[in-house]
Amino acid sequence: MTKECWGRVRDELRTKIGQAAFQNWIDPLEFVEAENGVVRLNAPTSFIGTWVQRNYGDSIVQILSEDGVAADRIDFTVTAGGAKANKAAAGSDAGDVPAASAPKPAARATMRGAQGELPTSQLDARFTFDNFVVGKPNELAHAAARRVAEGGPVTFNPLFLYGGVGLGKTHLMHAIAWEVQARKSESRVLYLSAEQFMYRFVQALRFKDMHGFKELFRSVDVLMVDDVQFIAGKDSTQDEFFHTFNALVDQNKQIIISADRAPGEIDGLEERIRSRLQWGLVVDLHPTDYELRLGILQSKAEAQLAANPGVTLAPGVLEFLAHRISSNVRVLEGALTRLFAFASLIGREINLDMVQECLADVLRASERKVTIDEIIRKVADHYNLRMSDMLSPRRARAVARPRQVAMFLSKNLTSKSLPEIGRRFGGRDHTTVIHAVRRIEELRATDGQVAEDVELLRRMLEA
Repeated sequence: MTKECWGRVRDELRTKIGQAAFQNWIDPLEFVEAENGVVRLNAPTSFIGTWVQRNYGDSIVQILSEDGVAADRIDFTVTAGGAKANKAAAGSDAGDVPAASAPKPAARATMRGAQGELPTSQLDARFTFDNFVVGKPNELAHAAARRVAEGGPVTFNPLFLYGGVGLGKTHLMHAIAWEVQARKSESRVLYLSAEQFMYRFVQALRFKDMHGFKELFRSVDVLMVDDVQFIAGKDSTQDEFFHTFNALVDQNKQIIISADRAPGEIDGLEERIRSRLQWGLVVDLHPTDYELRLGILQSKAEAQLAANPGVTLAPGVLEFLAHRISSNVRVLEGALTRLFAFASLIGREINLDMVQECLADVLRASERKVTIDEIIRKVADHYNLRMSDMLSPRRARAVARPRQVAMFLSKNLTSKSLPEIGRRFGGRDHTTVIHAVRRIEELRATDGQVAEDVELLRRMLEA
């Protein structure tokens, strides 16, 4: 068997298992030799070798047999000095992440260095700092992400980004990875979701390769974990995450974490991990305001008009969309994409009539629906409390009054029943909700500050 033969095997495996799986597991392998029915391959870590052996070993042997190669089994060596490792250390491997100024679609983030090249999650070429529209709700998160991406001494570690769906957390995570690689190509950047971290941990336990797991995650320069709330309640995974976190911080390596909630609001998260995540800078990406949504639409519309020169956009369309679709930037961008596709297909101008016709379902779904969780969060922020305070049994007036305001707003702004509202406030009885609603109604008539707070919060929630 020759290297050319291994190249044909690679091509057939790519077709058979798909490009994503090929990049993750087969691409890092190198052909070493074949003799006495044993095909020996080199893997960057024992974890990858064991995984391939278990999941693709039979397929590789079958393909080799069909190609006329007498192969009974495959075997793996794990060395740090293979060709790919050497090229990776020099920053010259074809699989390296390209510069952020010229990313390639669906490019792979790679971790490079002593262990060679390890494929991780894919980086989206659209998610760079150049393509991130900055407004008041996200300006602090953007500035913090920029500072981390510029490198230099670690000023806050970790950087913890949190916010709802479609507010830009993942965009900023990808942008940091692109920028770090562009500024310092030899940096070992590992980006993955919390679910992938947990999956790799479970596989390492299953195949008894914890040494390889620890070696991988504790030898990076930048560790980026998306949606960390998914490890909540997973005790063993949290334990390993805790030790990984400490090991990297001790080495002054940068950690960037994202979640849909602040560390203190993630149920099932161990207290020691919660406190570690609050060590550095915790930044909230607030829901978009009208100006930011309009800015995002204007940026996306310019690109769409350039790509579709025959399509015209009537005045007022972007303003209408920015006003009506307020919950999720992804939905907003998807609506614009649909409009341009529709206009391109039927040759019509994009005007308000087309918007109503083409986006009827999106507009109906985007009608403002206030949730109890959102009410609790807004009221807690307004009174400088934690959400956990709002749900606690504490009866001090500084906590009880905001809790009553939140119950009042939940009764008036949602369709939830009184018992359900009570359950969402720490398992309280519906009579407690009734009392809270009546009390706030009384205070609105006699206490100007309470009336002003309730009206301000109502407007914010309905905006």
